[in-house]
Amino acid sequence: MFLLNRLATGVGGSSSGSGSSDGSGADGSGLLAVPLKATEKTQCSGPLAAYIASSYAEPPDAYRDDLRVLDALRDSATAALDASPALLKRLTRYYAQLSFLLSKFPADVNVRFAWHCAFDPAAATAALQDLNLERAAVLFNIAAAYSQLAGRESRADKDGLTKAFGALQNAAGVFAHLARHVVAECPAHLTPDLSPPMLAALEALMLAQAQECAWHRAVLSHMKDANVARIAVHLADLYAHAAECATHASLAQTVPPAWPDALRLKHLYYAAEAQYRRAQDCMANARYGEEVARMLQARELCARAAELVAQDARWAGRVRAPLVEAARAQQGLVASNCERAVRDNDVIYLDPVPPASSLPAIAPYKLAQPAVPSAVDNPGAHLRDSDLGPPLFRALVPFVIHQAASLYEDRKDQLVANSLVKALDELTADCESVLASLNLPHALDAIQKPVGLPPAILVGADEIRSDGGYAGLKYLLDSADRSNAELAALLDTAEAALANEAREDQQLRARPPSSPAACAARPLSSDLTHQLRGQIADLRARLQAARASDATMRAAFGQWEPVLAALSSPREELERIVPSTTANPITDPHHCRIVERLHQYLAEVDIMKRERLKSMEKLRRLAAEDDVTPALNEEMQRLVAQSSTPIMHFELHQFEDVFAQRLDKYTSWKPYIAEELEAQTELLDSIREANQAFLIARSSHPLLQKREQALSNLEQAIQAYRNISFNMHDGSNFYASLEPEVSSVRTQSVDFATSRHIEAEELCGTPQP
Repeated sequence: MFLLNRLATGVGGSSSGSGSSDGSGADGSGLLAVPLKATEKTQCSGPLAAYIASSYAEPPDAYRDDLRVLDALRDSATAALDASPALLKRLTRYYAQLSFLLSKFPADVNVRFAWHCAFDPAAATAALQDLNLERAAVLFNIAAAYSQLAGRESRADKDGLTKAFGALQNAAGVFAHLARHVVAECPAHLTPDLSPPMLAALEALMLAQAQECAWHRAVLSHMKDANVARIAVHLADLYAHAAECATHASLAQTVPPAWPDALRLKHLYYAAEAQYRRAQDCMANARYGEEVARMLQARELCARAAELVAQDARWAGRVRAPLVEAARAQQGLVASNCERAVRDNDVIYLDPVPPASSLPAIAPYKLAQPAVPSAVDNPGAHLRDSDLGPPLFRALVPFVIHQAASLYEDRKDQLVANSLVKALDELTADCESVLASLNLPHALDAIQKPVGLPPAILVGADEIRSDGGYAGLKYLLDSADRSNAELAALLDTAEAALANEAREDQQLRARPPSSPAACAARPLSSDLTHQLRGQIADLRARLQAARASDATMRAAFGQWEPVLAALSSPREELERIVPSTTANPITDPHHCRIVERLHQYLAEVDIMKRERLKSMEKLRRLAAEDDVTPALNEEMQRLVAQSSTPIMHFELHQFEDVFAQRLDKYTSWKPYIAEELEAQTELLDSIREANQAFLIARSSHPLLQKREQALSNLEQAIQAYRNISFNMHDGSNFYASLEPEVSSVRTQSVDFATSRHIEAEELCGTPQP
């Protein structure tokens, strides 16, 4: 490229990784580097030792080495403000230990951390007792170190550009990870450089500079003008986005003053470069009219850049001379080539020059992507590595005690919930089922309250009306259908993207590649998409299960739809629907004794159910208060005392005696359940016998039978409404919680297909259809 040497020489400024003397953060490579955050010296050992003593009831001296190592890690990670590979390693190790530390201690443990703003250390300081602030600040410095190390790589050779490209992608990925996953857990009062707008601006800047390194590498590799233009047009878009982010209103006092102007100028520079390169490609392919049109576009962009430089007096002190000189040199070269292209076309080729509005857009070639280092994305997986060291405070809570306690909790829950409480619940459900099959107590209500409606039905109808009634329930059902269809459509898009990528991969392997070795080394599509396809299948299965559940609720709604509509009507209309009588038809003394006996049995049922609920609550309370950890610790100490060596490898079966002894108090409840079953069976037999006599006594009164049936239908419809409403509200929450997962899988699939498509284009040397 005609300006490659000028831009590789750089924007000027200090070669120090901490930024130039004017605060622009530019280094000798021409890249804008992010300065490291400074902190005040803090000792973590004292507050953490006090917390261990108070919360774990363990002597802090047992963790003296861990506390000492943690203090040393912080000192080594925060002592220098000049980035180096060694500092990056120390920062990463400290960040990994901080992430693990948060699994052992609360974030607001009594350790005060103070961090200054990276861009204005004297102005803004955040001082908080919060481990999340410490983790966010260290992660910021990891990203800043990547940006500084990228600036120190040579941009005169492809190897240096490749290293800078990777470091800047890592910087962008770390800034993105910091904004999306770490800052959200921090308190509100942070330094300005940790605000979401600033982190978005830094991510955009790092991504633009990574794409710029890819552009330099393409030029050094003598890539075709058409592809260089595609890289440049995306690069111009990235710098435009970075300039927009950097000029956010909240960042006026944070972003270095020279950055927005430099970003605008680079946007115009690379937009002109894209048009110039495409014009060169047009000339090589005898499209002379389009060549002239694009040269004119490039000349206009150069003129805008020149006007920006000339009219803004601030440029003289803020933007370094090499970038201004590069823009001016570009303007001169574009002007001379534009004059040549116009003259040749007017005299020789006479090719029509299309208007600028009709020129086809240059397809962007997106090479730079945010890349989160594995040690940042999943630090726990690297704590066993020699570089990061073992996790600190591993012995704080004995793992075998956690395992044994968890196993005991599982067995206790299995016994209490699935054997005891479930058996009592089933007894109550069986009793209610028998009473419902006998239409009790509704049949008695129809006799004793022949005028008006029973209070339970009136309360249920009021509840239905206040909850939206028939129309509200139908809206929930329709909303569930729409949500299911929308999420299924997102999964269809994800599957289509993966299918298109797989088809393109097969086509690429079927045609002669421009680089056989690179094509052969390219992973198969099926190897890369296995996890995504598994996620899609799992999400689709969950959607199908939800659809089946929704269909069940809609069927229940359809079954009770007329009755639900009646329950949604005013109380007076509902009372007119139910048949009524004004006299009790049963006057015979014998029949009255039958009714009285039925009432007595039903009262006994109510007493039995209340006492059973008290017993179940007592059982649950007993299980909730049952903490096995002290007993496990005692057993562990006993086994240690009996052993000939203090080093023992405990197994879970060694605690079986403790489990059996503790669970014995629950198995003693089984005889109580048997007694309850026997008493309930006897009572229900008596109710059946009395109900048969009651049916014979009232069989000659058809109006009461109709009223009974109407009241029974209303009661069942109220229960059906509550069940459907509960399930549909639960379904709404389910769809709301599933939407981010589905959207994430869809985005990952589309992004994967897009990146593979670009890779295929590069391998073939020509765009894929």
